[in-house]
Amino acid sequence: MSITHNLTTISISSSSSSFLAPSSFSSNSNSRCQVSLPVKSVGICKCVATPQEAETAYKTKVSRNGNMAKLQAGYLFPEIARRRNAHLLKFPDAKIISLGIGDTTEPIPEVITSAMAKRSYALSTLEGYSGYGAEQGEKPLRSAIASTYYKDLGIADDDIFVSDGAKCDISRLQIVFGSNVKMAVQDPSYPAYVDSSVIMGQTGYYQKDVEKFANIEYMRCKPENGFFPDLSSISRPDIIFFCSPNNPTGAAATREQLTELVQYAKDNGSIIVYDSAYAMYISGDNPRSIFEIPGAKEVAIETSSFSKYAGFTGVRLGWTVVPKQLLFSDGFPVAKDFNRIVCTCFNGASNISQAGGLACLSPEGLKAMREVIGFYKENTDIIVETFDSLGFKVYGGKNAPYVWVYFPGRSSWDVFSEILEKTHVVTTPGSGFGPGGEGFVRVSAFGHRENILEACRRFKQLYK
Repeated sequence: MSITHNLTTISISSSSSSFLAPSSFSSNSNSRCQVSLPVKSVGICKCVATPQEAETAYKTKVSRNGNMAKLQAGYLFPEIARRRNAHLLKFPDAKIISLGIGDTTEPIPEVITSAMAKRSYALSTLEGYSGYGAEQGEKPLRSAIASTYYKDLGIADDDIFVSDGAKCDISRLQIVFGSNVKMAVQDPSYPAYVDSSVIMGQTGYYQKDVEKFANIEYMRCKPENGFFPDLSSISRPDIIFFCSPNNPTGAAATREQLTELVQYAKDNGSIIVYDSAYAMYISGDNPRSIFEIPGAKEVAIETSSFSKYAGFTGVRLGWTVVPKQLLFSDGFPVAKDFNRIVCTCFNGASNISQAGGLACLSPEGLKAMREVIGFYKENTDIIVETFDSLGFKVYGGKNAPYVWVYFPGRSSWDVFSEILEKTHVVTTPGSGFGPGGEGFVRVSAFGHRENILEACRRFKQLYK
């Protein structure tokens, strides 16, 4: 007995494995009959897996924060890390040297880590254990910060709020200011200022033609104006973010420039948020604190950090100074609102980190920090000399751990890609810090000495 059956092409949607043809069935049992199914026309059955979650995903009725949608791509440094990882996949055997993100590389001095270890071990004893501490920070550390960095400047212990870093405090300050304020930032500047403003709803949409967000004053800082903005050319802002020494340009504002900035803030009723995270890198007589300028306590907040002094980028410890004299338009103290935000959003810096911070400010700790800073400044000298010898215009380096190199007529991201592709060195494209950074590349001096020397050897080979 023989049966023949023609098959036509069939389309099947399934998550199972492929359907195979041709096929036949044969039985050699004691049965007296045999059935075979020869196939004359073969159809290939394509199995397409349809993601069930795409069809059935549950969605809430909560709208996304529209301000998040305004942000452009990813935050600068994770984007650089993504490109670095992609490069490593392409060149798995390459020895990549990272001079991009400003992350410290040298060990924390032992005088500091031993204090943290001692505090850590004390937590395992009844006498040494402590739980929640003051959200504003432990009093001995606040006193040490005041006496070390603000001696004779009229800053009291209780003007200082200890935190887990300056970057975190920038966002907390933004919560204090709210959405109905206008920001001004140096251009170029640290991306967290602009991004936090966007998230808070202080800005309009991103304008691709000028590469700026609406309702932010971008204060252009360039070699021609000494990296200090023409304040007469900007419209009145409520809040002015100002970093000195500047990240990324490395420029440190002079006393005259900061006096002009403070006077501008007073004339316009603005508040300055002064980022002094690199103040200990200043080698000249440039002010290390905005509060060295008369009248600054009435118009300024200062934020700083142990990250780039003691290698605390992972330990996390910083502080913000909000003077009692700083008042909102209705006379209410800014410090009281900041204190409320701190107490609501933060449980205080780690007690172990604070023990390390206190050790940083001991005579031995300060000496050790200055030695580490000196090491990084030697790195900057090597990088500056390298690009100088290649004929590039180079800025920064003297008062900051960053070297700002100019590549005229070129895209910053193109230069970043060229350096990464041909030397396996990670830098930071200047345009990532704002439109004023286009044509520049930032090279970080945070690195082991052998890596700095090797990177510079590769730079010379590429641009000789």
